[in-house]
Amino acid sequence: MTRLKLAFMGTPDFAVSSLRALADAGHEIAAVYSQPPRPAGRGHKERLSPVHAYAAAQGWQVRTPKSLKSEQEQADFAALNLDVAVVAAYGLILPRAILEAPRLGCLNVHASLLPRWRGAAPIQRAILAGDRESGVTIMQMDEGLDTGGMLCSERLPLTDQTTASDLHDRLAELGGKLIVGALRGVAAGELEATPQPDQGVTYAAKLEKSESQIDWHRPAVELARQVRAFTPWPGAVFPLGKDRIKLLEVEAVETSGPAGLVLDDALTVACGEGALRLLRLQRPGKGAMAAKDFLNGFALPAGTDLLQGKSP
Repeated sequence: MTRLKLAFMGTPDFAVSSLRALADAGHEIAAVYSQPPRPAGRGHKERLSPVHAYAAAQGWQVRTPKSLKSEQEQADFAALNLDVAVVAAYGLILPRAILEAPRLGCLNVHASLLPRWRGAAPIQRAILAGDRESGVTIMQMDEGLDTGGMLCSERLPLTDQTTASDLHDRLAELGGKLIVGALRGVAAGELEATPQPDQGVTYAAKLEKSESQIDWHRPAVELARQVRAFTPWPGAVFPLGKDRIKLLEVEAVETSGPAGLVLDDALTVACGEGALRLLRLQRPGKGAMAAKDFLNGFALPAGTDLLQGKSP
């Protein structure tokens, strides 16, 4: 294997697996770029990103510019004299000067089967849309939004039980494996990028807090996907009195009734099509609970109208 001098550019947990895999493969980590520390928690104390924290623990140089557009930042990047840069969920746009500075360019670890789900939230959008497969694509980056040529990819099946958390972890590990192989092939001149097809392009828009609201008028199967896609963030919630109840696990079932009506004492709620059985829930400030335990401290009898937040 050719040992490459590289910069790694990433921010969340997803990217840590790729950084670890590159180091384990023997590559030289010349610098790690990550988003700047941000206030978090009740005390609003600045917290390092997962990539920053991992890199600092290894003793690697970490850079956290707010932008890469300045001539100075671009000159500092070029001065690293890199063979390649690897990018995984970094969060900043790479200008042309950055893309062209490394000898082999910049490679991206993207959590979808491009060209489907270009953009910020491919894991959640794939589950929300009911896709039956996902995967990782290693891409040679250009100036577009996830539009560069594809070097390699690998597929993973999705089921009606796949959650965003589960898929995140599987794709993160897969990304680490694929990027190591891709670097080997690119360095040896044995792997060339293939242009993405023009057909099948979709965009995975950034998740918004406003998307967390459960709409009981929608089909139960769609709401089940919402719960699986949006746990842990932005969550899937419905109002009940002064509380906002978070749904953590649900099951679509084939029964019917007026949308939002609790149909039985097992927390089955009618939807626009079918019904949703609520299996695990969480009240504000409380821990996650199975439906049975939830009902011990919070009455939701059959006949409760969740659209009105009223018991019968």
